Amino acid sequence: MSPQESALVLVIYLACFAALHSLMASLPFKRRVQKILGDRTGPWYPVIFSLSALVMVLPLVYLVYLFPGKILYVVPSPWRWAMVACQVLAGIVSMRAFIDAPHRFRVPLQLKEPNSSEAELLKLRGIYCWIRDPFLLSGFLIIWLTPFMTTNLLILYVMATVYLYLGSLHWEKRLLAQFGDEFREYQIRVPRMIPKRGRSCPPAR
Repeated sequence: MSPQESALVLVIYLACFAALHSLMASLPFKRRVQKILGDRTGPWYPVIFSLSALVMVLPLVYLVYLFPGKILYVVPSPWRWAMVACQVLAGIVSMRAFIDAPHRFRVPLQLKEPNSSEAELLKLRGIYCWIRDPFLLSGFLIIWLTPFMTTNLLILYVMATVYLYLGSLHWEKRLLAQFGDEFREYQIRVPRMIPKRGRSCPPAR
């Protein structure tokens, strides 16, 4: 496979992955799944969603492994290890984000109206007191702190960056639908990705 062909296959696969992943993350799709499966949707959907994303990413990783393209740069030691350490810290940030707000990922709660009796409050704590989307920050850090770069890897990272940002916009739109004015006030007070001095959780209501 030529470099041009491998790049084209990579772009097409990424586009298909983004389309399917976005469909599974959408509220209409989740409503349809909940209508079919009922209460079983709540505990299992996040697991299935994550596993399906992993399964779809593996061929992509293998494709880049087989056809990396031209090497653009390799970061020398000790800087490469510093970059890897920052990537590990970014992964820890992602895990912490799940721990600090588990109710954000429960499908039945995502489908409730903000003022309904079964809706939950935003319950801000931990890392969410400093940034609204820790997954966007950790994703960017893991991507761009890779201590080497090839042409196909660069294509992958640029498209992933765009997708992550658009996904963050979609995520906040869903959170706004889930939490209403409480999340709107939170957006005003706390930055999306870059922490600012003096920022903290809004006062509890």
